[in-house]
Amino acid sequence: MRIGVIGTGRIGTIHANTLSRHRDVGSLILTDADATRAQELAHRLGETAAPGVDEIFRWGVDAVVITTATSAHAELIGRAARSGLPVFCEKPIALDLPGTLQAIGEVETAGTILQMGFQRRFDAGYVGAREAVRSGRLGRLHTVRALTSDQEPPKAAWLPLSGGLYRDTLVHDFDMVRWVTGHEVVDVYAAGSDAGPAMFREAGDVDTAAVVLTLDDGTLATATATRLNGAGYDVRMELAGELDQVVVGLDDRTPIASTEPTGPPAADKPWSGFLERFGPAYEAELNAFVELLHGERANPCDGREALQALRISEACEVSRRERRPVALTEIAGGAATTASL
Repeated sequence: MRIGVIGTGRIGTIHANTLSRHRDVGSLILTDADATRAQELAHRLGETAAPGVDEIFRWGVDAVVITTATSAHAELIGRAARSGLPVFCEKPIALDLPGTLQAIGEVETAGTILQMGFQRRFDAGYVGAREAVRSGRLGRLHTVRALTSDQEPPKAAWLPLSGGLYRDTLVHDFDMVRWVTGHEVVDVYAAGSDAGPAMFREAGDVDTAAVVLTLDDGTLATATATRLNGAGYDVRMELAGELDQVVVGLDDRTPIASTEPTGPPAADKPWSGFLERFGPAYEAELNAFVELLHGERANPCDGREALQALRISEACEVSRRERRPVALTEIAGGAATTASL
């Protein structure tokens, strides 16, 4: 099996390393807008570098992994679909609903595979939480609390390209709320603050956000995010039911300190970022893609699943802007699928 990897930045390099050592992957063809970067990675891995995207398709591959800038995702997904090629793509499909729906439509028309990179579905903690909910261990679930806090803000130039805090960061929490609980979000109320560095205001974004979500069974969920959590990278999810409660992301590296006299000590080495925190999950999702290509498993996160998380993010943007609750029925692209929930 030969796989084309389009994009050799941070995530692309991680995925190329995973695939290069996979026993069921024969070879890789790597390409990047920065040709030197792709060549250097290919040399380190003993793989082949291509001068551009055209060569990926012309030289012949069995599947494509897309880790380029977000602006190129939808076009590349469509091109791969028209070529009959399965695709793994880092989120998002596109930064808007029309582009997302068009790309999904091309995949479905072609009858090809699109697996989206929501790596938290492969994290041991989230898997355990899902099992706790589905087994009935928690009883009736009544409250979910999710959070994602980055230690350091991104570069100012990247903010206008990111899609904003809801689409770029909280979209992972929204996906987890659906995937862990097995229920759909029916409405949201979102607020955001741009009181931090001026670059967020200049980009029309916020540096901190909070959302209240109502699920279709009445469960209430909150999701918060910030770009400015100096203590470290913090990703957690708490799930409380009538019988028990569990938490994802609480370990000896969680960047939080207790003020209780007998509380646990602060972490000696708090998580610094998502690549470190979710390293095993990133590897597992690529292994799952290879299994999917071999017909050994169902798609763990298809385009429709990614669409639902984006629709929640879109509803949050409307809610923040208009300062009101927003029902998901107001957002295009409905008819939610629960096939993977």
